[in-house]
Amino acid sequence: MDRHGTAVVLGASMAGLLAARVLADHYRQVIVVERDRLPVKVENRRGVPQGRHVHGLLASGSNIVEELFPGILADMVAAGGTKLEDYARAHLQLDGVHRLSRDLVNEPIYQPSRPFLETAVRGRVRQLSNVDFRDGCDVVGLVTDGAGERVIGVRVVNHGGRAEDVLDADLVVDATGRGSRTPAWLTALGYEPPAVDEVVVDVRYVSTLVRLAPGAVPETLVVIGASKDRPSGMGLFAYEHDTWMLTAQGYANHHPETDYESMVDFVAEFTPPHMLEALRDAEPLGEPSTFRFRANRRLRYDRLRRFPAGLLVFGDAMCSFNPIYGQGMTVAALEAVALRDCLRRGRAGLSRRFFRAAAKPIGVAWQMAVGADLALPHVDGPRPLPVRLINAYIGRMLVAAAHDPIVATRFFRVSTFMLKPPMLMTLPIIARVVAGNRRARRTPDPVWRTGRVTPSPSPSPSPSASPERAEAKAGMHGG
Repeated sequence: MDRHGTAVVLGASMAGLLAARVLADHYRQVIVVERDRLPVKVENRRGVPQGRHVHGLLASGSNIVEELFPGILADMVAAGGTKLEDYARAHLQLDGVHRLSRDLVNEPIYQPSRPFLETAVRGRVRQLSNVDFRDGCDVVGLVTDGAGERVIGVRVVNHGGRAEDVLDADLVVDATGRGSRTPAWLTALGYEPPAVDEVVVDVRYVSTLVRLAPGAVPETLVVIGASKDRPSGMGLFAYEHDTWMLTAQGYANHHPETDYESMVDFVAEFTPPHMLEALRDAEPLGEPSTFRFRANRRLRYDRLRRFPAGLLVFGDAMCSFNPIYGQGMTVAALEAVALRDCLRRGRAGLSRRFFRAAAKPIGVAWQMAVGADLALPHVDGPRPLPVRLINAYIGRMLVAAAHDPIVATRFFRVSTFMLKPPMLMTLPIIARVVAGNRRARRTPDPVWRTGRVTPSPSPSPSPSASPERAEAKAGMHGG
């Protein structure tokens, strides 16, 4: 493949690394500029505060990462990472009440901690001969042509230095996250900044690594979301080297305290007894970390009529979602695919084409995240009729998904971006949702409602369900 010119990526987090990987196939040189000093070993860094909390790499995101870096998933597992293949070892109460059937069919889930994943990806990017890293640098501005119509470089300052250095570029990609300065730079250049869509959620996380007694928790992935009656939830993920990440989260000023005992007390009401006992006996591995997320925020670059050539915006700099739903890294991976496809068709009109292409996966993730947030009374915001109707249907779908592995599989595959949202509303699935809700009204609900209720196993699918179950399994490779 022919490569021409230089691309500069601002930010070496996951979004920036994925962008750099794609750009390396199309540019002679790629320079990744990062404010932090990048660590050599696996460790948290200041520029990724969310890295100290549970992270999700959804199935479609894992597939894209594997496509861009062949063999990386197996390498992480060999290095101690966790891979979930048996969904009986997952405890998923996404609405805080109904546990998804453990018989659901989906692709494996890889559960690396954020520093573990980022270190592995960064190591692969460093192996690319045409990619260089400039860490410990602040980006202080863009360089444009005389007319201000094209970005031709960036101005950077090394930490500890005073002199500015100009990095010439044919393309600059802003992957600096929620603190992106591109809107301000556009204003300074005489362009309109993008409109901003925002839904305030006010979520606070407190997380800590722990070591559990061997075998105390047979599950390796636990997610219990907030419910309409409870503005709090938790996550417990098995990480590499026999460590676990415990995260407690709460909405609307119902926030967990920042010491371990208080964290466990905070989740005690809705945590299954065997998990709660294991957490009370666990060994904390360091002090808890806290993270506060104010609002879902989407900058509508796809709607701008004027935008300078030679500049793109990527990842959280374009849209950031409530991290409860674990969408961020997967959406960045989908944006990387969109960028790759746009570059394969040439560079003319790249920014316009990329923003429009990226708007598709972003729009899906936005609808899912904001819709789920607005299903909670603790979140303020307008709820037009379509949102209320969809949320009512999703609520009923989760009731059915507690017993029906076909419904559970369909819901989970849409929520992990393996299938598109309209696949939630095919006639066979609607029929199963209706039947599942009728059944739930006739029989006691066996799923977890509080930590004081004993769960019963999900029933095996009936013979009549087998064809659809086979269809669901085959659908893992569909669109």
